[in-house]
Amino acid sequence: MANDKSLNVLVCGATGNVGRPLVDQLLAAGHQVRALTRNPDRANLPAGVEAVAGNLADTASLSSAFTGVDAAHLIGFGGDDYSPLSNGAEIMDLARKSGVRRVTVLKGEVERTALDEAVLASGLEWTFLAPVEFMSNALEWAESVRDEGVVREAFAEARSAMIHDGDIAAVAATALTHEGHAGEEYWLTGPEVLTPPEKVRVIGEVLGREVRYVELSRDEIVARWRAQGFSDEDVEFFLMMRTNPPEAGYTVLPTVEEVTGRPARTFAQWVRENATAFGG
Repeated sequence: MANDKSLNVLVCGATGNVGRPLVDQLLAAGHQVRALTRNPDRANLPAGVEAVAGNLADTASLSSAFTGVDAAHLIGFGGDDYSPLSNGAEIMDLARKSGVRRVTVLKGEVERTALDEAVLASGLEWTFLAPVEFMSNALEWAESVRDEGVVREAFAEARSAMIHDGDIAAVAATALTHEGHAGEEYWLTGPEVLTPPEKVRVIGEVLGREVRYVELSRDEIVARWRAQGFSDEDVEFFLMMRTNPPEAGYTVLPTVEEVTGRPARTFAQWVRENATAFGG
C-alpha cells in the first residue's frame, strides 16, 4: 500500500471522539472511508462516507464491514459499558480473510487485551495507539462553567499531559495510510502538563471571563462518581489515576509531531474549538 494511493479504510467507532475526526482527515486526504456505527441513520457523517451498521462486540454484525477494505481503525472496547472486547480473535480472523492488510488499535486498557493479542498474532501490519487523558474529558465541566462559572473537582495536584482528540486521529490516519509504522505502540500526549486548576485557568482565559476552581474532597468526588452510576472498579481506577498515575500520564512525549510532522495542539486550542460548549 503506497503512501500516495487512495485506500479504502474502515473506521470503527466512527462517531466517537477519535473516530469522527479520523473520518474527516481520511476524506480530506483523498481516501475512501467506510464508517462502522450502530445507527447509520443518526450518524450525521459527511457526504461520501459509506456508513455501515455494526458493533465490534458482535462479530456476526461485521460480516460485510471488512469486505474490500485495505486498512481498518479498531477500538479496543465495545458494548454499552465500554468493556474490553472478548471477540478479538474472531474480529481479526474476519479482517484477515477479508484481505485487510493494516490496522490501528485505539487502546482503552494499559494491559494487553484479547483484541491486542489477536492483532499481534494476525500477521497484519499493526500500530497500537495509547493516548493519555483526552482533552474532551473537560466537556464534563461544560454545564457548570456555562451556568455558574465554576468547576468543582478534586485532586488539585493531579497532573495530566492530556491530548487533543484530533491529534490521536491524526496519528491514526498517518499510521493507516503511510508505511513505516507497523509494529509500533505509540504513547500519545499533548504538549504540556496541566493540573485541574490550570485547566480551569485556561478555560477562563480563552472564554475571557472568570471561571473559578472549587476543590472537592475525596469523599465528595467519590460520591459524585457513584451518583453518576460508576462501579466500584471504576471508582478505584479513577482514584488510582488521580493519586498514583503512571508516569506516562504526566510525561510530555514528542510522538504526535514525530509521526504527523505537526506539533501536538494545546489545551487552549481545544477550548477555542469547543468554546460554545462552555458558553463562549
